[in-house]
This record gives sequence, structure tokens and C-alpha cells, in this order.
Amino acid sequence: MSHPSEDLPSRITEEDRDTAVRRLQDAYAGGDISHEEMDEGLHQVLTAEMRSELMSAVASLPEESAGSTSTIAAAGGRIRRRGAWRVPRGLKVESAFGKVRLDLSRAVIEHAVVDIELRLGTGGAKITVPRDAIVDVENLRTGWKDLLYKPQRRPRPGGPKIRISGAMGYGRLRIRHARR
Repeated sequence: MSHPSEDLPSRITEEDRDTAVRRLQDAYAGGDISHEEMDEGLHQVLTAEMRSELMSAVASLPEESAGSTSTIAAAGGRIRRRGAWRVPRGLKVESAFGKVRLDLSRAVIEHAVVDIELRLGTGGAKITVPRDAIVDVENLRTGWKDLLYKPQRRPRPGGPKIRISGAMGYGRLRIRHARR
């Protein structure tokens, strides 16, 4: 005999819904589905209440790839990215000694979620994110100094989600939203 909660259809979370929306957008951007198919899929995803409804909306999409991960590394010195640079889905930043400056405010961000993994020894880091970005730092470990980040009071919908993870030794991470 099964447990009563096992017989109930499982409800979806907002993260499940966001992932499904991103998969539809990525499939459209990749030319795998038409505009009409994306519209129909988005309607189905946004009105779904159960996991089965959500799964049927994305069942015909190509398998989700892990995405491209790029690594920027320096043993010593400065790592800097600014201006109109293309941000990969996954970005790994490694530095033993030196400062890291990543400015995503004018960068080309093609993904709904960007994962930035920091592996920093000594030296601080400053990351400027787009004004409408949502920042997640739950998986970041800091050693010597605490993180300096003040989330926006009212984030705008539609911006990318920037997930920052990894570890920092001696140095401080400062995250700020672009003014424009």
C-alpha cells in the first residue's frame, strides 16, 4: 500500500517554472521551435499547476545541455572584463593573487541564468551586475572578510539570475547593481 502523499500529483515550484520558461526561450533562440510553439509552451508553463502539466510542455524540447563554461585564470595580477563582452552560461574565475573586476552591466547576456564560480586566494573582487539582475550568493564561501552586497528592494522582472558560488580566501567580494 502506498503512502497517501505519494498518490497526489506533485506541485511545481517557481524554480521549476523558471527552468521550463528558460528551456523554451533557449529552444526558440536556438531555432529548435517556432515563435508559435514558444507562445503555446509559455502559456502551458505559466498556467501549469502540477508537475505533469509542466513536463508535457517541455517534453518535445531538445535535451538541456550543461551549457558552455569558460575559465578565466591568473596566478597573479588583475583579471578584468568590462564593456560589451559575451557572458557564457558558466564562468569560472581563478586567481591566486590579484584583483578581479567583472562588469556585466553592458555585457551580452544570452542566458536566463548565469553561474559564476569564484576560486580566489588573496585579493578582492568586484562584480557589477545589470540593474534588473537577481543575484544568488547562497553557495559562496568567504574566508577572511564578509561579502558586501545590498539586494535591490524591488527587483525588476525579466532580468538574468546571476548565481555566484565558490570560495574566497583573503579578500572581499563587492557586488553592486549598475545604475543604468
